[in-house]
Amino acid sequence: MPQSNPVSKAQDLGELGLRRDKPLLIVDVDEVLGLFMQGFGDFLAGRGLEMRIDRFALFQNIYRPGESEHLDLAEGKAHFDDFFRYGCGDMEPAAGGAEALAALADHAGIVILSNAPGQARMGRTRWLARHRMDYPLILNSGPKGPLVSRLASQVSGPVVFIDDLLSNLSSVAEAAPEVHRFQHVADERLRPLAPADLEAHRRIDHWPDLHAAIHDIVSQT
Repeated sequence: MPQSNPVSKAQDLGELGLRRDKPLLIVDVDEVLGLFMQGFGDFLAGRGLEMRIDRFALFQNIYRPGESEHLDLAEGKAHFDDFFRYGCGDMEPAAGGAEALAALADHAGIVILSNAPGQARMGRTRWLARHRMDYPLILNSGPKGPLVSRLASQVSGPVVFIDDLLSNLSSVAEAAPEVHRFQHVADERLRPLAPADLEAHRRIDHWPDLHAAIHDIVSQT
């Protein structure tokens, strides 16, 4: 397993303690390694609110009990920020994710790439460590393609990127088309609602199957 590294904005793999002569696996957290919507829903319930999974959305799924109109988006964003400040450490891990990364670490360097806000820094680091996913963590904002391209350019082997959001997968396809891309949606309630582009990116929602597919890529070197 790579050496633990605090949350960093570094984009140099050497600074992250990773080898340039190994394949690289870049992994999202929310709805890939962790059950974000479940965790955020539990957090909202503690504030007397409901998370209704009736569309692939975030703030538009937050309601006051008994109401038919979702919460004002600005108010929803405030609860989102508070979740990452106070509650993201209580999120449940996705089944099989930690075990898959531990096995894949024998073949590839691993970087966790999350678009969590800055206030999540320590909570996210501790959460990853507590669930045996103590790999270098980079916080990003906006499309992930440019940063993935910079990371991928530093290794000689294959690079794999995993995310739940089609927008991030498309960003990587544009900025670094050589990177192998997988869409993974951990929450079973979200899977039928999540947009996909199966011609552009592989979709595998179960970690044992995803592990096998990634292993086939990174073990060829």
